[in-house]
Amino acid sequence: MQTTFTDDQLKDRGTARANEILRACVHCGFCTATCPTYQVLGDELDSPRGRIYLIKDMLENERVPDEKTVQHIDRCLSCLACMTTCPSGVHYMHLVDHAREYIENTYKRPLSDRMLRWVLAKILPYPMRFRVALLGAKIGRPFARLMPDARLRAMLEMAPKTIPPVSRNDDPQTFPAQNKKMRVALMTGCAQKALNTDINDATIRLLTRLGAEIVVPKGAGCCGALTHHMGKTDESHAAAAKNIAAWMDELNGEGLDAIVINTSGCGTTIKDYGHMFAQTHLAEDAKTVSALAMDVSEVLMKLDLPEGGAADMTVAYHAACSLQHGQQIKTYPKDLLRRAGFKVAEPADSHLCCGSAGTYNLMQPEISKQLKTRKVQTLEAVQPNVIAAGNIGCMMQIGSATQLPIVHTVELLDWATGGPKPPAMSNPGATTPTVPILR
Repeated sequence: MQTTFTDDQLKDRGTARANEILRACVHCGFCTATCPTYQVLGDELDSPRGRIYLIKDMLENERVPDEKTVQHIDRCLSCLACMTTCPSGVHYMHLVDHAREYIENTYKRPLSDRMLRWVLAKILPYPMRFRVALLGAKIGRPFARLMPDARLRAMLEMAPKTIPPVSRNDDPQTFPAQNKKMRVALMTGCAQKALNTDINDATIRLLTRLGAEIVVPKGAGCCGALTHHMGKTDESHAAAAKNIAAWMDELNGEGLDAIVINTSGCGTTIKDYGHMFAQTHLAEDAKTVSALAMDVSEVLMKLDLPEGGAADMTVAYHAACSLQHGQQIKTYPKDLLRRAGFKVAEPADSHLCCGSAGTYNLMQPEISKQLKTRKVQTLEAVQPNVIAAGNIGCMMQIGSATQLPIVHTVELLDWATGGPKPPAMSNPGATTPTVPILR
């Protein structure tokens, strides 16, 4: 694609990167075949190719984006299926992230939009605030249908049936390994700690059993993904900088072999810290952290997971977009489940998004619901005993529309290697009080 940015415009790092990405696009349209919003809406401007044209026009002309441009970019899930499909290597993620930052800095949204985005940015990344909000949403859930705004209804309907008690395993501490093979830091997350404490508990049991000493560093928290994808750069970078400092302290202290992430949406962002902080005073530390960041499935592939041991059941594996497209991890979770003895089945539309996409299900509830319905239908079609996924957002989204239990992949692997049965399999849609880690 030909671009006409001026030399002055290209002095801006974000614009220069956008120029590189735009020039890589050859208009082939392969991306439209795998874009969920294009399949749902059928509008060229709701495809990656259409959004690329809108972004190019907006950035080149340095114009204040109009409502139409913002609407089409807001509708993007950032599922990144287009990056998997693109034969030209167009890095759409960096382009749309820059466009969102530009919109945030130049466009004045309607008051209701500004308020919603402010609330989400000030609550979801903070576990205790989020717990209070979930309690309020749980109380208001019976009245969701009375809400005039679909986004308010979606927020109330998102509230889980039960809110798990705080897990003390998420506090800063060290968990010793059995027959130590490596030392890793666990990213405990933010929203996940409020929504489902079983995931981190299972991760700690499984990794320590297989030889990984785990440290939960003091000072680490939200990865910054939520605000990053809203274009709120200052907030996202502040959160990311705290993580970088916490993990570098551990690396420079007793050392780290990996930073383990069991929420793939966080993993995609943390692995991009090197780009986010390029040409800043944190550039080298950010690159180091990105290089250490691993999805939990990547770490488990390095450890000796025992074969067999699983109950005779079929697992429908949902591939989170942030894992299969954002990190290009496609086979590891399935390989691990099969090694543990489970029968693994995949839905027919395994490359398509479930519609969760961070806060997308709250800000674009109509489109999100259509994608959720389609995903649940294809998952249930393989007639599984349980659904497994590697991202809390997907688990909440899918779990709200099916009676099948849905658990994190590590919960099944923990169970197959001596851990407790995942609580959600006994009571779908709910978690149980934390099972203490024995040390």
